[in-house]
Amino acid sequence: MDENVSVDELLAALLDISHPLAAIDMPLLDAHGATLAADIFAGDRLVLREGSPIRSTQIGLAASIGLNHLPTMPHPRVVVLSAGDDLVEPGQKLATQDDEFETNSWMLSTAVKEAGATAFRVHMIPENQDELREVIEDQLVRADLIVISGESADESFELITSVLREMGEITTVRPKMSDTGRVAYGLIGPDKIPVITLPGDPVVAYVTAEILVRPMIRTMLGAKNIIRSKTKATLTNDAPSKIGERGFVRAFLSNKGGASATVLPDQNYLTSLSDANGLIIIGEDSTGYRAGEQVDVLVLERNS
Repeated sequence: MDENVSVDELLAALLDISHPLAAIDMPLLDAHGATLAADIFAGDRLVLREGSPIRSTQIGLAASIGLNHLPTMPHPRVVVLSAGDDLVEPGQKLATQDDEFETNSWMLSTAVKEAGATAFRVHMIPENQDELREVIEDQLVRADLIVISGESADESFELITSVLREMGEITTVRPKMSDTGRVAYGLIGPDKIPVITLPGDPVVAYVTAEILVRPMIRTMLGAKNIIRSKTKATLTNDAPSKIGERGFVRAFLSNKGGASATVLPDQNYLTSLSDANGLIIIGEDSTGYRAGEQVDVLVLERNS
């Protein structure tokens, strides 16, 4: 039976297998969005500091002093796989009532890009053990991290984890986190590439990736801020949660007349996730909060 672990325990284990990538010199435009790996001087003056994110203004400054490359912690290469023989590519037709449009690889590929990674999306793959292993092995050569999700009903978890166990050391756990499922993680292949599996439900997969995968990518990137910033806000409606699990409630954060957070309806649907710009954090020892109470909100900076 899978061990129940806290979110903090699981995150610590994931960060333990995530390490900053080796620094390389990158052309200016390629360096955009990466992390500066060394101090940059113009004569005796320090103009760019090691560990800083490389944005457009840093690119301009580097160009102004004659540099066409910068020493960077490169963008981690993240391969996103979605497994399931009932998954249909958007733009095609659903053949049966059991089919569903493949969502996770599209959403997760762009989510890891927003975290600072280079994403490689792999077309959904049949639920066949030999073919699954072959696809994963083919991706190891270009991956610093592999993220795999299954079908929304999570039937593919056992198949995926059994294949991964043939390829390396894998641990499966059930995090004490609301609306989630089992997670497998570990190191696979001769180069010990980190891998993590996410629950198949798209909303759960995204929230789990936000809490667990994004910090792994930010650690590999050498970023200082591996966790998104939090803010205090006043609830405008109730935010229930299940005791014993950490809740991440999709919410709309507003700063008009003071910071307020509104729990969005239809929490299990992608519409709420699409509208959310914050996640209300509810501790494991709480059954939730009432309207008017102060809460911690993880800020989803959609334009960052």
